[in-house]
Amino acid sequence: MTKPSTPGAAGLATTTLALPRRDFVRYAGAGLALTGLLISGCDDDSENNNDTVDVGSGDPGVLNYAYALEQLEAAFYTQVVAGAFFTGTATAAEKAILQDIRDHEVAHRDLFRQALGNGRIKDLQPDFSTINFADRASVLGAARTFEDLGVHAYNGAGRFISDANNLTLAGKIVSVEARHAALIRELILGANKFVDSDVVDLSTGLERSKPPTEVVVEANKFLQNGSKISANSLR
Repeated sequence: MTKPSTPGAAGLATTTLALPRRDFVRYAGAGLALTGLLISGCDDDSENNNDTVDVGSGDPGVLNYAYALEQLEAAFYTQVVAGAFFTGTATAAEKAILQDIRDHEVAHRDLFRQALGNGRIKDLQPDFSTINFADRASVLGAARTFEDLGVHAYNGAGRFISDANNLTLAGKIVSVEARHAALIRELILGANKFVDSDVVDLSTGLERSKPPTEVVVEANKFLQNGSKISANSLR
């Protein structure tokens, strides 16, 4: 995997794009095979003395780390689709894109849940109290945060994966997350804004990255106490 991207905190555009059909992201969710996930040696989820859920180490730790973030994204987009912005002022293109992304994230979450089996961490409880689901800027700004975080997470954790099948699967999913991030970025900033120097190091072509220990700090802002995660062995 390449190093991941992080769109910057540029202001939200008020204009809505008349985006074309989203066929290029439709493939994302359902076609991922469970057979590529090798999770032997998974332990049951554990919580440390700080009341955080530790994802563990090695391939099982990375898969639980991904599962935690997919839980968060799936919960967010499920609430978006049920929220006042989506059911009210969102354009047809925005609704189609957000619903497609919801379907992808739910598929990713369920993929990891089934594959990890008894070795998965517990179901996490989100805290979206800082997000106004009736407001376009708040919804799309949060979507941008989650998609960038997903790209950071997969690419930043790739170095901790030993099995080539798991690395291939993670590479497939991060490519989907990057497409999500590009779509959300264009909804916010306008046409041809899906990539810039705040997303990619233009001198090398590599996406910008963060390690898991930094990503979990951002993710924990949207998780309730008792559901916050740690990745102390992924460093």
